[in-house]
Amino acid sequence: MVESEEHLNHAFARFKELADKKHEIFDEDLHALMSDEVVTPESEHFRLVSSRFHSETGETPQAEITLAVGGEEQRTRAEGSGPVDAAFKAIEAVANSGTELLLYSVNAITTGTDAQGEVTVRLAKDGKVVNGQGADTDIIVASAKAYLNALNKLHGKFERLNPQV
Repeated sequence: MVESEEHLNHAFARFKELADKKHEIFDEDLHALMSDEVVTPESEHFRLVSSRFHSETGETPQAEITLAVGGEEQRTRAEGSGPVDAAFKAIEAVANSGTELLLYSVNAITTGTDAQGEVTVRLAKDGKVVNGQGADTDIIVASAKAYLNALNKLHGKFERLNPQV
């Protein structure tokens, strides 16, 4: 269900962007687009503006990320054991959230090499546990979106307490 015309327009713009990347759109792709609209907090404190990743055999992977933080753009670069690790470290260099990554999960939404990847991350901080989700044809971008989605939930009024506490 779409909450507003603005959400529908945003989802449609993302659909057109996806259609440019993929030649065939499946029902699962549409579900991912719409569910991404539902899980994205209305006011994102952290938003991915642009990203660039470099991974080469024998070289340390790097991520260069520009984030909008409270409306102000900040650019950062980090290295990691892989491109996803580098992306998360770059995000943390700006966010400095002090969170603990509890879960990182990747699933293909459809089949084929142009499939969207759906990433789920679970972050914990001060007894609060949240899940973040992101989808993209680039799994590293999907990972960054999921991490930022979780950070936005921790930053905003949304709270889910750890059921183990």
